[in-house]
Amino acid sequence: MSRRRTAVAWGALGVLLVAVVWEAYKFLGPQDGLVVGAVEGETGSGVMILPRTHDRAMPHIWQMIARLFQSTSGGDTPPLGASVATAALTTLGIAAVGWLIGVTVGMLLGIIMQRWRLAEWGILPWVVVSQTVPLIAFAPVVNAIGNQLNRGGLPWEQWASVAVIASYLAFFPVAVGALRGLGSPDGIHLDLMRSYAAGYWPTLVRLRLPAAVPYLLPALRLAAANAVVGAVVAEVSIGMRGGIGRMLIQLAGQGSSDPSAPWGPTFGSIVLGLVAAGSVALLGLGLKNYRRGEATA
Repeated sequence: MSRRRTAVAWGALGVLLVAVVWEAYKFLGPQDGLVVGAVEGETGSGVMILPRTHDRAMPHIWQMIARLFQSTSGGDTPPLGASVATAALTTLGIAAVGWLIGVTVGMLLGIIMQRWRLAEWGILPWVVVSQTVPLIAFAPVVNAIGNQLNRGGLPWEQWASVAVIASYLAFFPVAVGALRGLGSPDGIHLDLMRSYAAGYWPTLVRLRLPAAVPYLLPALRLAAANAVVGAVVAEVSIGMRGGIGRMLIQLAGQGSSDPSAPWGPTFGSIVLGLVAAGSVALLGLGLKNYRRGEATA
């Protein structure tokens, strides 16, 4: 319990430190930023190495917080905080579907790669290379395929494309964690299972999977955070309404007249990732007997 309280205290201190650094830079930093290599008379020339600190670029922390309790877009619209929460729940549900797909695919790949070394040599490089594809380009392709399926008579909602894109980021840490964890049992334990004439599947269930828990739990938490990132980016890329990614783009377009508004969904996205990772961490409570020597994510 004391270790948990210490972790919470350090987390709160980190948030406070970020707020202090933000306000200190806003007070001390240049209003129009610092540009290096600017050519006189040419607008936009040079490289900005320090951001602007005026109120449109960097609102005060208390202004961002106060904006959460004000109307989203004027009139009778709900407070911005309530709108962010509603959009975050939509994105969280889609990310959860993507996480489940990613975990299933990642576990299957991990088992296949651990079972056959030739499969590991053939699959693992492609698993790694897959994460170099930019989502901003991959998302429209998935959405276009989904639209074709929909026209062909197979029901395919836009949120399903977002879930697939989220799973694309989620499967990678699970596949790598499963491969490493399933191969972690000591040789003496494997020899014991062989002495009992246990085949691969009994060995997998009774020895390899329990031994893989310290590797899988951090991978599952990382996959949950990745699924949230994938869902938000996909919502932005394909323009799906109702999620926090679309809300972020809409409010960012109003940033010049309402600079504090885009920070609402930004904070919501951060909290969403923490909630997703924290929810998955609850799985570890029932597996505490298998968590000795747990790897870090």
